[in-house]
Amino acid sequence: MNEIALEVRDVDKSFREKPVLRGLSFAVEKGQTFAFLGRNGAGKTTTIQMLMGLLSPDAGSIGMLGRDPQREPLDVRRTVGYLAEDQTMFGWMTVAQIIRFVGAFYPSWDHPFARRLCEQFALPLERKVRHLSKGENVRLGLLLALAHRPQLVILDDPALGLDPIMRREFNRDLVVHLQAEGSTVLYSSHLLYEVEPVADVVAILHEGRIVRQSRTDELRRQVKRLILAPQVFEQIAARLTVLDGQQSADEVILTVDNAPDAASLLRDEDVLCRMEDLNLDEIFEAFVAGRPDFRPGLPDPVRVPQTT
Repeated sequence: MNEIALEVRDVDKSFREKPVLRGLSFAVEKGQTFAFLGRNGAGKTTTIQMLMGLLSPDAGSIGMLGRDPQREPLDVRRTVGYLAEDQTMFGWMTVAQIIRFVGAFYPSWDHPFARRLCEQFALPLERKVRHLSKGENVRLGLLLALAHRPQLVILDDPALGLDPIMRREFNRDLVVHLQAEGSTVLYSSHLLYEVEPVADVVAILHEGRIVRQSRTDELRRQVKRLILAPQVFEQIAARLTVLDGQQSADEVILTVDNAPDAASLLRDEDVLCRMEDLNLDEIFEAFVAGRPDFRPGLPDPVRVPQTT
């Protein structure tokens, strides 16, 4: 049995009587890169703040490397690397000063490693933090999150605001480094197409609960698009796990879960159809904005672009 690095069990959280998280449960194994996906307002940042001991759950429990972040917040923060999307740093300090300042809080701070990261990230040591570019700020935040050699790294939309080339470079360098270190990573991002190639496991958060958690390759194997005639749909619809559907001309276009079972059913019924692979964006949208009650002939709703 694989060792668990992080576990959230039956967590509830409300703000002013508005529920944000409802019985939230998931676990991350040591060494995994875990993608935590959800629409804006789904509760991703609230969850991460509770993991770091910055908020308290109303109910349930959280374990981080065998510690309770509510009872041992300082110990948790010493062993976890955390990079927030809105990282705030002392603008009047130089890069060199803030590295020394933050390093003093961590008994495990690796000064040679911090210097190597500084060179790798091309950070100007004598420049004041307030004069750094967006990309330099993100890279500095990452250095500060990694230089104490954390066992677990939590990244809350770390590449937000970077241009596409910088985002690709950031994710490539980050994953190469963290995987080489054998680190456990919880990665929350709105850039699904960038999470897809780096995540071992994907969890989709919707309306305060995890609606799907699966290894990335297994998720793509199980969730696919089916294109078939309306009469075929009527024949087999009750035996399909439909996540979403729409009608186009004389075809019905479905997103289905348990695709291997669906394929077996279609072979048994000897019906014609096409089955297509989906990317993570399309799978995510089916779970959080799909129409599992779809029927041909009903008007399609207005589709609002999804963000995470």
